[in-house]
Amino acid sequence: MSETSLQASPPAIHAAWLRRALSQRAAIMLLIALLPLALIMALGIGPVRLSPWDIIQALIGQAETARIDAIVWQLRLPRALMAGLIGAALGVAGALMQGLFRNPMADPGLVGVTGGAGLSAAIAILTAGTLYPMAWQNYMLPVAAFGGGLAITLLVQRLALVQGRTAILLLLLAGIALNAIAMAGIGMMSYLSDDRQLRDITFWLLGSVAGASWPKIALLLPFALLPLLLSPWLARALDALSLGEREAAHLGIAVERVKRMACLAVALAVGGAVAFSGIIGFVGLIVPHLVRLIFGPVHRKLLPLSGLVGAVLMLAADTVARSIAAPAELPVGLITSLIGAPFFLALLLRLRREIGL
Repeated sequence: MSETSLQASPPAIHAAWLRRALSQRAAIMLLIALLPLALIMALGIGPVRLSPWDIIQALIGQAETARIDAIVWQLRLPRALMAGLIGAALGVAGALMQGLFRNPMADPGLVGVTGGAGLSAAIAILTAGTLYPMAWQNYMLPVAAFGGGLAITLLVQRLALVQGRTAILLLLLAGIALNAIAMAGIGMMSYLSDDRQLRDITFWLLGSVAGASWPKIALLLPFALLPLLLSPWLARALDALSLGEREAAHLGIAVERVKRMACLAVALAVGGAVAFSGIIGFVGLIVPHLVRLIFGPVHRKLLPLSGLVGAVLMLAADTVARSIAAPAELPVGLITSLIGAPFFLALLLRLRREIGL
């Protein structure tokens, strides 16, 4: 290599890094712009079409009619905010799960966390009015779903641990087995339920944000925001864990504490989502992969951007669910599954090619 080329290399490397940084910054700005756009679409599309001007006027308290004000503030805005919060929570939960287990296939649904939260929610629905007053149901559902999600997360992690390391095959097998047990339990709860309870349990199985309201959003906020607030503290630790647990410990990371905090954050996010919207699959799998493809694996960017993309995806999916079969509504869980299942198959084929099968 000549002296001239050696002198030219650092500026060339710097220019390439600058171009990459500028393109990522542009992509981040685009994602930030997509969020209010998705919100405007969610507020405007429905049996009564509202223009962006109608929406803005209603949001600032200057709606032209009381009907528009009621549509925006009582019907569509609570639903849109709940969809966005749940999407953000599931996106961050998926990124945390994949970082914790160091496996791109890890997902709250695939490893049984969603099923465990759903089973606990079904038990809470079935026992309302007997073990606790019916008026407490809105408060008991998130607590029960959180407890079920946390229990399954800790159990899967324990079953997949071999000589201090997480065995990926055991992780997936344990998740599949526990998810099957949870679904069998939900089926049993459905069999034992009355008509009202059966409708409520069916709601959890299909996934929907149709029951959104301002009191429910107030209850959902801590479950959705706490994982987002914990993610900056966990980002550096998850980057170190990607090197291996022993290497992370040498870098000064309290590995077991990080595992507990990550499990707590995942259980909070998934438990809150399941309690208020039911089982919504594949968001935690799709979103981190999309973010990782564009911005790389660094968790300092991956975690918050997964929340942002998750919110946009859920807003778009719920808008499609409300409008594709109008005046009827499809459960949003069906839309995310229709998007996520082909994505999961494509991921499997990609991994198959990478290992040469």
